[in-house]
Amino acid sequence: MKIVKAASLFFAVMFLPMFTQANAEQYPSKPIRLIIPWPPGGITDVISRSVGAALSDSLGQQVVPDNRPGAAGTLGLSIAAHANPDGYTLVMSDVPSHAISASLYKSLTYNPAKDIEPVALPSRSPLVLVVNSGLGVKTIPQLIDLAKGRPGQIAFASSGPGSITHLTAERFMSDTKVKMLHVPYKGGSPATAAVVGGEVGMYFSCISAAIPHIKAGRLTLLGITLPKRSPLYPDTPAVAEAIPGFVMGCNTGFFATAGTPQKILTRLHTEVMKAVALPRIKNILEANSAESAPYTRAEFKQYVADEIRDWGKVVRAAGLTVN
Repeated sequence: MKIVKAASLFFAVMFLPMFTQANAEQYPSKPIRLIIPWPPGGITDVISRSVGAALSDSLGQQVVPDNRPGAAGTLGLSIAAHANPDGYTLVMSDVPSHAISASLYKSLTYNPAKDIEPVALPSRSPLVLVVNSGLGVKTIPQLIDLAKGRPGQIAFASSGPGSITHLTAERFMSDTKVKMLHVPYKGGSPATAAVVGGEVGMYFSCISAAIPHIKAGRLTLLGITLPKRSPLYPDTPAVAEAIPGFVMGCNTGFFATAGTPQKILTRLHTEVMKAVALPRIKNILEANSAESAPYTRAEFKQYVADEIRDWGKVVRAAGLTVN
């Protein structure tokens, strides 16, 4: 019996690479699960579903969106990290939140730097600093003065503890030497609604979620987190004009489980970049104040590694940890 088991194990190990290669050649042969670790309605959800629909057409298999919000995106990423590395479980998430989690969380069930494989960067867009119109401020210096005069009394929203919207506000407080109250929500949509409703005063929002409310006068736009003013919003100052070096982005990344065959990863990168070049996807990106990022897979992988390093510095400087 032991000899039979040993022989079975030998053949399994010997032929596993051949089976893996055969599966990669046939990929995809069944529907693909696309995890979206944020609630419906936000920019990541909109872009994920749009790209997923285009991939369904190009790959010849249904790409099924699966929203798994919670824990600032780490719940959905954890599911992807522990999936079979066969290309049938993918995940779309904003890169900064993924990078932040590497140093913020002390008890993650996965390693963000090792267990999630970067595939492609479908879109990138800035954050905007918005306030409830009832707060009565029109500029960033006015907001800073108000916060200094009312330390700890002005609340800011975030899309969850440790998210880019949280850490960006933490950096804002650090750079301006003000103290504000953090109120986390489960995603960008409820956070935006909280600022509109006056539950909180301030929010660093993905631009697409804020624009309709800005145009309707429900939110006041104070700044955009680009290095300089955007041609689309020339009258809106860059936050860096008031706070030198303050540049952030709400960039959506496409990831797979680590260990996924290289041939599958290469094909997925190719198909994602073809998708974002389609006129209908370009229109969706532009409608959400985003643009495609023409990174190679190697460049995207390096970008993610750089983000993990740089956001780690912000987390440590703020003295933040989540168990």
